[in-house]
Amino acid sequence: MSAKDAPPPLPEPLLVEVADSHTHLDMQSGTVEEALVKAAAVGVTTVVQVGCDVKGSRWAAETAAAHANVHAAVALHPNEAPRIVLGDPDGWSRQGAREGGGDAALDDALAEIDRLAALPHVRGVGETGLDFFRTGPEGVAAQERSFRAHIEIAKRHGKALVIHDREAHADVLRVLDEEGAPDRTVFHCYSGDAGMAEICAAKGYYMSFAGNVTFKNAQPLRDALAVAPLELVLVETDAPFLTPAPFRGRPNAPYLIPVTVRAMAEVRGIGENELAEAIAVNTARAFDY
Repeated sequence: MSAKDAPPPLPEPLLVEVADSHTHLDMQSGTVEEALVKAAAVGVTTVVQVGCDVKGSRWAAETAAAHANVHAAVALHPNEAPRIVLGDPDGWSRQGAREGGGDAALDDALAEIDRLAALPHVRGVGETGLDFFRTGPEGVAAQERSFRAHIEIAKRHGKALVIHDREAHADVLRVLDEEGAPDRTVFHCYSGDAGMAEICAAKGYYMSFAGNVTFKNAQPLRDALAVAPLELVLVETDAPFLTPAPFRGRPNAPYLIPVTVRAMAEVRGIGENELAEAIAVNTARAFDY
């Protein structure tokens, strides 16, 4: 294993326990148990395991059922919806090449997400939203239809809505306004600027910051974090992606949350314990656990 692939070392433990509000344990190496033990050793005692397709959402629900400190969110990722409808000839989504199934296939997949969303250990519906980075114009209609359906599912089951917003800020906010956002709405891996943070704050949307807040080129994210109300701030890994500096490019995991928390506390000009306390309360409120 090269140094680049080696897992980063364990950071100094946080003194106040926090939650990783968004992780993908099914895409990380090692077992769930190993990941949870490592995270707990540094004060990360709760994780929200997020599904991106039907298979991953079933896995998230099963994993949350088996572990008291794991909560699940279930959804079709915004890039999954067009692949279900139009097909995935390259097999890009880790499921091999697929034929398009049209709107009927999307309806079937959404029905399964709806079934999973009713389960008690499923605390969120997501990650859903819009992604104009990875999906071209032909996929926009499927994305938006799927997003609207997820909003309805979240509201009907009283679950948090977890949003993936990539290069689609205005349209995500528009759809939320048109449909009426659920009581608890979380912008995962918040990617907007300070102006958008003020819009989210006015609407009571949670903003979850990931390791990319530590990247050199991420000043707009730090500006957003600086103005976001403390009671609406969450932290996440989005592991195995978005590993915080100085470990960027190496595999991410929930145990690296303290690195991001410390960077966030610096941006806010507050102590890490004060930030961790706020994050712990906010995450429990957002996901109703």
